[in-house]
This record gives sequence, structure tokens and C-alpha cells, in this order.
Amino acid sequence: MNEADMRTERQGRTGHVVVVGGGIAGLAAAHRLLADGLRVTLLEAGPRLGGKLHAGELAGVRVDLGAESILARRPEGVELAKAVGLGDALQAPATTTAHLWTRGALRPMPRGHVMGVPAESGPLAASGVLSPEGLARIGAESALPPAEIGEDVAVGEYVAARLGHEVVDRLVEPLLGGVYAGNAYRISMRAAVPQLFEAARTHTLLGEGVRALQRRAAGQPQASGPVFAGIDGGIGRLPQAVADACRAAGADLRTGAPVSEVLRTPHGWRVVTDTGAVEADGVIVAVPAGPAARLLAPLAPAAAAGLREVEYASMALVTMAFRRSELPEAITTGSASGFLVPPVDGRTIKASTFSSNKWSWAGADPDLFLLRTSVGRHGDEGDLDRDDAELVDVSLADLREAVGLTARPVASTVTRWNDGLPQYPVGHLTRVARIRAAVADLPGLAVCGALYEGVGIPACVAGAGKAVDAVLASMATPGADH
Repeated sequence: MNEADMRTERQGRTGHVVVVGGGIAGLAAAHRLLADGLRVTLLEAGPRLGGKLHAGELAGVRVDLGAESILARRPEGVELAKAVGLGDALQAPATTTAHLWTRGALRPMPRGHVMGVPAESGPLAASGVLSPEGLARIGAESALPPAEIGEDVAVGEYVAARLGHEVVDRLVEPLLGGVYAGNAYRISMRAAVPQLFEAARTHTLLGEGVRALQRRAAGQPQASGPVFAGIDGGIGRLPQAVADACRAAGADLRTGAPVSEVLRTPHGWRVVTDTGAVEADGVIVAVPAGPAARLLAPLAPAAAAGLREVEYASMALVTMAFRRSELPEAITTGSASGFLVPPVDGRTIKASTFSSNKWSWAGADPDLFLLRTSVGRHGDEGDLDRDDAELVDVSLADLREAVGLTARPVASTVTRWNDGLPQYPVGHLTRVARIRAAVADLPGLAVCGALYEGVGIPACVAGAGKAVDAVLASMATPGADH
């Protein structure tokens, strides 16, 4: 079927789909449904759309108070941004030079690794990130027998067995923690780093597998482009732009509209809110595991049971604005995007981003400098009991020791993401498959979101597309059992 025929088919479609949840997955689902000719109602329980993508303003400068970048090597997020008019606003980071604050000093992030797993020990030796004993342990892998990886394994467990705990504690842990706010010794390699999982399955030595991955990546056309991209004014602009595009296409987007029930009817679905019911031909549930389990329990008990097993991590972002003239050159030179902090070093902050170095729009004011820190991860959330002022103070204390910062911010804000990041422990993909299989028994109903196929923006957009495909396939099937 050519593009003209596909366009005609889409325009000829009728039907009404309700999307429950207004994060980027729900918004992407709504956008795709509208493009395919469906009528859409989106219901978001909270007061705003966008979920973990949230733009704000600090000291007159636009900042991201949630996620700050898109993985540009995957196309889905970038394509969505272009589709809603933000193509010209996409920007690569001004600098990607990152450091690790470990073993008492800021050290350059070693090159030549896959999510912290090194291809060779030379760059590590130059960085000073590992001790001599840790470096020697990497070289000892060649004497180990092949490992049986099975259907899944924890990243930290496998890498530590092959290359030693120092590689995990000082490299893998901070990098994985930056994505999942989780514990590398629990995170599924198959789910979180699938390319590393396949390399481990197909190579006798893990180092050999990493080198093979790097050779393959170097030969891909997109390898020369930026790995990540931001949006001028912040990634938080993306959900608003998607929402505006959906409204322009006729969608009904409602905030402050919690859904209490999703019911099957003889002709489709009824979605019940505090202010009434919405009749629909299909429903896409794009909310976190807890609310999804509550809605699906009467319809798909097995799916609800799987959803209740999903754990989440909480964390906080501390965003601060300083007078540039009061900051040390270690921050303001423009050569560093920030640093990660291995939990094994016992610090409060887990990372710091020098936003005014990393993103050109955040550094537009010559007198101000913006940076942020993150606090908290799965299993290490005690600091989140502190009030906002305390989180600012403990962040400043760590920054003083790490980079010599002694100034007080002229403005600050703390954004708490309670139960914000789903965890991907060993067996996660098997659990997700069971959830999806149970939902598939309900034609016209589908699920999507960060807990299923990845926490990044492209993964959420891709998952939304799969949910739309499932609903459309059901609606197109004559005699589908609603």
C-alpha cells in the first residue's frame, strides 16, 4: 500500500479512543491516534500534562525540572518533536565532557565503554577511577571459564563476576543510576542494556563482546551524530507542543480528570471519571503501575497482579541559579557538563549537571549560571525526608567538596519525583510479557508507558505506537469481542 492509499485509509477511519494518562506516552498515543483518523479524549488525573517532562523557570531562565534530553540515536523521540513543530529547536549538548567524583577527586569519565563496562583497561588506568587492584582484576578475565548467562542476569552481578566489583561500583553503578535511579546489582541486563546482554551471550569474554559492540556501532550511519539532544528552552516544551498539536487536531485533553473505572460494554468501553462517563471504542492505559493495576484488576486480574510487583524509585532534583562571577573556574570554564557520583563513595548527591555549560539556552544570561543536583535512588531514599532547604544545603556541601563551590544560590527550587522511575529487576521483561498477554485478551484495550519497554522518551513513544496498533487492529477486526 502506497502513502496515498494509507492516507485515504486513515481518513476513512471512525471511532473514539480514550487515553488514560497525560505523560509523554499518553500524549504520543493521542497524537498517533489523531493522525490515523480517530477521535481522542485524553484524561489526566493531575493538574498538568507531561509527566516527568516538566519545564519551569528559575531566575528568569527556562529550565527542565525533570528529564532534560532525548536519546537521539533512537528516532522516535526526535521524530515526534519534529512532527509537532520543534525540529528547529532540537539542539545537541554544547559539551558532553563528563566526570566522575570518586576516590576523593573529580576524574574524567573514561572513554571506550558500554554503560560503564570497559573494552580495555588503558583509558581506565589514565583516569584514576580504579585502583591498581581493580585494573588488575579486569585483566584477569582471560583466565576465567565462560559464564552461563541464562535467560537474564543482573548487570552488576554479571559484570562483577567477570571484571570485578570496582568496575560495577565506580563505573556501571553511577551510569545506570543516572537512567533508572536504581541498583546495578538488581537491574536486569536483558531489559536495561540489551546490547550488552547479547554480547555476553555470544562472546567468551565480556571485554571481547564490548569491543565487538563498539566496532558495530562505529559502522552505523547515525554513529557520527549526537547521542542525545535537547530542546531550546527545555525538553519540558515537548509535551506542551504535542498537546497543542492534539488540540489543533480536535482532541479533548482534560487535566484534573482522574479515572475511577474502565468498564466493558456491549459496544465497546466506558471510562468513568469524577464528572461522568466517556463512551469509547478503545482505551489506552498510559499510567504508572499502581493506577494501572487498580483500573485493570476487575478486567485482567493477572495483568493487575504483575503490575503490583513493579517497584519504583523516588528522587529529587535540586536546581540552583548562581551569580557566575561567584563560581570557581572548575564549573564555569564551559568544558564540563557535570559529574556522576558512585554511591560507594557515600555522598548525598548522585550527580550534578552544569546546565549552563551543557545547554546553550541555559547559559544565555552572562551573569547567571544554572546547575542541578540529584538526590535519592532505589533503596537509598532516606535523604528525601529532608525539607527543600536541607536538600539545597546538603547539595551545596557536596559541591563545595567536589568543585570548590562556596557561593549561595540567588534562587533554587526542589522538584520531587516520588515513585518516579520504574525499576527493571531481573525477570522484568518476562513480567511485562505476562502483563501484555493478559491485556491482549481484552480487544480494544492496550497499555503503554515507561514501565514496559524503557524509561527514555523514544521508548515511551515507541510503546505508545504499539498500543495504538493493538487498539486499531482490534477495531478493524469484524466481530471483535468487546
